[in-house]
Amino acid sequence: MSLKLYFHPLASFCHKALIALYENGTPFEPVIVDLMDEASSAAFRVVWPMAKMPVLRDEARDRTVAESTIVVEYLDAHYPGATRFVPADPDAAWQTRMWDRFFDGYVQQPMQKIVIDRLRPAGSSDAFGVEQARARLREAYTVLEAEIGAKTWMLGDAFTLADCSAAPALFYANTVEPFGATQQNLAAYLDRLMARPSFARVLEEAEPYFRFFPLERKPRIARRERQ
Repeated sequence: MSLKLYFHPLASFCHKALIALYENGTPFEPVIVDLMDEASSAAFRVVWPMAKMPVLRDEARDRTVAESTIVVEYLDAHYPGATRFVPADPDAAWQTRMWDRFFDGYVQQPMQKIVIDRLRPAGSSDAFGVEQARARLREAYTVLEAEIGAKTWMLGDAFTLADCSAAPALFYANTVEPFGATQQNLAAYLDRLMARPSFARVLEEAEPYFRFFPLERKPRIARRERQ
């Protein structure tokens, strides 16, 4: 098989790449990486010395593709399917990329700050930094609530790279900083994302690993109760 994806089922950025692969039924070999396992970590570093997931290895083209956004764009360019992740229209393309960066920078990153803080050694937690991260998430929710409005997906009717990015970002963010009562558009958007077969499959495969999530409030696949 030409394509191998190095990933971990619990990792939110890996979910973005998996959604793209499942969306178009692109054949690939899954390679689960356990960075806590010396052999698994060493083998992964041979493929990508920075040891950050996900990484796509294309044996047929002799290419190693790192970073989730780039993986999705690479698939769009070299293994296209019915779902095109970056629109051909230039204006739609830059908006797609902008919202992809929005979800990575303003949703994924603060969410990860909150999660990672729980993994720090005793006495070294960053309560101030965590509160800043929660405030940033609430700001992002306000922006997204207005932007989504009555649209089905971030760019309207077409499912794009922006939605691949939104799905895991919002799924985990809503776990650590739940949506408020005024964020009904955002909650409905997450419901649509979770019902999308590609992301539903990702979540189903990740479910056995949710017990390792370091916060008391664990991710849930079942339809969420409105806040």
